[in-house]
Amino acid sequence: MSQKTTLAVAVAGSLLAGSALAAGKGEVLVLLSSETQLPLKDGKQYTTGFYLNEFGVPADHLLKAGYELVLVTPKGNAPRVDENSVTPQYFGGDEQEMQRIRSLVENLPGIDDTLSLKEVLEGDLQRYAGLLIPGGHAPLIDLANNPEVGALLRHFHQAGKPTAAICHGPIALLSAQRDPAAYQAALANGETPAAADWIYQGYRMTIFSTPEEQVFEQSLQGERILFYPATAMESAGGELSYAEAWAPNVVVDRELITGQNPFSDHALGKKLVQMLDAKGQQAQ
Repeated sequence: MSQKTTLAVAVAGSLLAGSALAAGKGEVLVLLSSETQLPLKDGKQYTTGFYLNEFGVPADHLLKAGYELVLVTPKGNAPRVDENSVTPQYFGGDEQEMQRIRSLVENLPGIDDTLSLKEVLEGDLQRYAGLLIPGGHAPLIDLANNPEVGALLRHFHQAGKPTAAICHGPIALLSAQRDPAAYQAALANGETPAAADWIYQGYRMTIFSTPEEQVFEQSLQGERILFYPATAMESAGGELSYAEAWAPNVVVDRELITGQNPFSDHALGKKLVQMLDAKGQQAQ
């Protein structure tokens, strides 16, 4: 049996075991970026996507707990993994675990043909128990300035449904304001804008910290991103808190669950399952 076949069998076994233990708990929507080219300050671009562990590890927790995943992107296309995240360092140095999660993600239903935001918004949003927004730098491109993302977030906010976002994923929360595109444009111009009618104003939250982002920028050979996510969230009215750089950190406030960095993946996944289970029990 080849290594690839062994991994596929392991993934299938893990999913079957999870389903057998806790089947049919409900559907969780996973919001991913459609884009892969992040604009930088000098006009150049950085190739990105979702971080493998930030998507795959919480997804693994959800599937094992008996939840079904429904994938959505703004365009309804196939999201792309950031190849810089396909490394054992994000999996405790465990190559086999990295390959297991990679196989799990690559075999998720809908991974090559997601629903579009338009399709989801025109459908029955009541069917979804919660929302997961993985990170990677791609959400900075098309999830933070998108009124359709804002409409989606408002549903989960108003219904009090668990909403989890990790690393750069929380930047998508900025779409739930009156004019997210203008807000992002002002940030890119070096301004300090105010968010109007932001539904998460005053929420406690976290996001990839500026010290962590500055470490990332060292890989850009002197280039810089358009704005720091932490500054963007603070300017909008979020109550941000951070752990030491690269330490796991998850902040919960009402329905919102945010994780600071890639190493917050397991803690965020466990908390999301816990809150989904609690919400489901309340509904019974």
